[in-house]
Amino acid sequence: MTALPLTVVEAAARRGGGAKLMDSALQRHVELPQLWRAHLRNKGRHGSPAARLLLQAASDGARSEAERLLVKLLRDNGITGWKTNYPVGGYKVDVAFPKQKVAIETDGWAFHSSQEDFQNDRERQNKIALLGWQVLRFTWLDLTEYPQRVLTEIRFAIARGTR
Repeated sequence: MTALPLTVVEAAARRGGGAKLMDSALQRHVELPQLWRAHLRNKGRHGSPAARLLLQAASDGARSEAERLLVKLLRDNGITGWKTNYPVGGYKVDVAFPKQKVAIETDGWAFHSSQEDFQNDRERQNKIALLGWQVLRFTWLDLTEYPQRVLTEIRFAIARGTR
């Protein structure tokens, strides 16, 4: 029997869809430092190199492929001043510009497909907005097919937030 963090690391490294499995665990059950500790305590085990690569990919704080794509877009285009998984009103915002109070959420079907998730997302967004934050939402399609529009909207929002 193994603890949850080690189980996640080993299953992600040994099974197909490892990044999805790790993303799901990070969104619901464990924190990245727990996964790193489990990995480092068990270096040399089967799948250890693959596990290290998965953990490194998640090290920017992104907890999904869409979040990693957003972070890459921001970095590649020289947009700074953001933080991943930033706490706002009891929630963690995918990417936040704290100084400008701009929250960016990435939405995918994997974690936003049920009626309950849909409802919770709306309540969450309203609470964050009522705290004075502007919330931008982008889908996988936005990030992959319309990245320049995404970047334009983000730049506009953070420029407005600095006034």
